[in-house]
Amino acid sequence: MYFRRGFFIIVLLTVFKSSLIAGYLYKDEIIFNSLFKSDIEKLGSELYQKTGVSLRLIMLKKLPDNTNIVAYEKELIKDFNEPTILLTFSEIDLKVDILANDTSLYTLFDKKQVLSPVASPIQAFIMALFYSEGWSSFKEIATNSNGTIIPLLAQKAKDDELLGKYSGAMFNGYADIAEQIAKSKNVVLENAVGNANQNSIFFVKILFYGFILYGIFLYIRRKLYIKRQNLE
Repeated sequence: MYFRRGFFIIVLLTVFKSSLIAGYLYKDEIIFNSLFKSDIEKLGSELYQKTGVSLRLIMLKKLPDNTNIVAYEKELIKDFNEPTILLTFSEIDLKVDILANDTSLYTLFDKKQVLSPVASPIQAFIMALFYSEGWSSFKEIATNSNGTIIPLLAQKAKDDELLGKYSGAMFNGYADIAEQIAKSKNVVLENAVGNANQNSIFFVKILFYGFILYGIFLYIRRKLYIKRQNLE
């Protein structure tokens, strides 16, 4: 009788502890949206079941005082024993980072690409032309593109659109990491966003190229105007 009770309590505690740890939207101090949480949980749960990798999203309002984002992640990741990757965003600090508790996990996805502030190779090339200070600097900037988080976070938004921007950008990055891990493990995720993930970045690229073309148009028009003035 007592053995059965004790066994039952142990099972309950194990299940309860597992349910606490299972949240792939591990912290959310910003969004508080049931659909956003559901999408993260479904994708994170499927990724873990098929690859054994736990990808957890941390949405902070602000980092603790005198703590940088990497130090915060290093302290938090001590709570997890299984292969774990943290994707962390702090709104007020305007910081995003990714940390894994095993260096081998970085071979499953491209951290530099996910966190790139540049949306496309052409944009990266143009930035390299303007901001590089040498050949090595040029190569570094020109090859750092296809970011799936920061280009979206950098877009202007009204106050009532900020939560949509944050949730869209972070889910975009979360899905990108999950899909890269799945591809590395040769598995298919049924909850992957696929083309929808790329469409949001495509929109950012269209805006960027639109500004570039508009700038070229203004430059040519100015040159033609000056030429006409000189002829007169």
